[in-house]
Amino acid sequence: MTVEVWWANVDAARDEFLADLNQVERDRFAAYRRIVDNRRFLLGVTIVRRVLAARFSLPAASIRLDRTCPECGKPHGKVRADGVELSVTHSGELVGVAFADRPVGIDVEKIDPEVDVDGVARIAFAADEVRELARRTGIDKVRLFTEYWTRKEAALKATGQGLGGDMTTPEGIQVVQLDVGADHRAALAVVSGEPPVVRVRDASALLSPGSGPRP
Repeated sequence: MTVEVWWANVDAARDEFLADLNQVERDRFAAYRRIVDNRRFLLGVTIVRRVLAARFSLPAASIRLDRTCPECGKPHGKVRADGVELSVTHSGELVGVAFADRPVGIDVEKIDPEVDVDGVARIAFAADEVRELARRTGIDKVRLFTEYWTRKEAALKATGQGLGGDMTTPEGIQVVQLDVGADHRAALAVVSGEPPVVRVRDASALLSPGSGPRP
């Protein structure tokens, strides 16, 4: 089983991408107060639309995406598309999207020296993870914490539980760590009985002017 993971730097976002968004997406884009947040959202949507446009030989604007929340019916849930499983993540300077034929989750986090490692770990982590964290100090401890956190959040995204799920015992899935440089940690999770083959893609060419199918 193969999973495609596309990465982009938040600086790649451009206002021209707004032309391919639907009204729900434009409203959500406008609702973000911080520029970096609406840039991340715009970039994530654009990667999804352009990858699927290339796959299905359609204009990016015509790709139908569904964000209906299963609990309340409002359009703020996990993005879905017919014929593919996908997951979007962003933190710091990175935006990533994973595509698979089975439920998939991806998470990236920028390493934050200010995070309450011990407080969060006591609530969300397994006993062996807490013990391993206790052996670390300083930034090394924060890096390991962030690695654990991305693995758990990716797993919960793959199962569809979200952060309301049990973060201590994700089971029945394959989880792999992704290399995204020194300042971030990232993980991929797939509901599968075998480890995935991960193909990492740079989204720069995909996002360049004139790329992707046109009407």
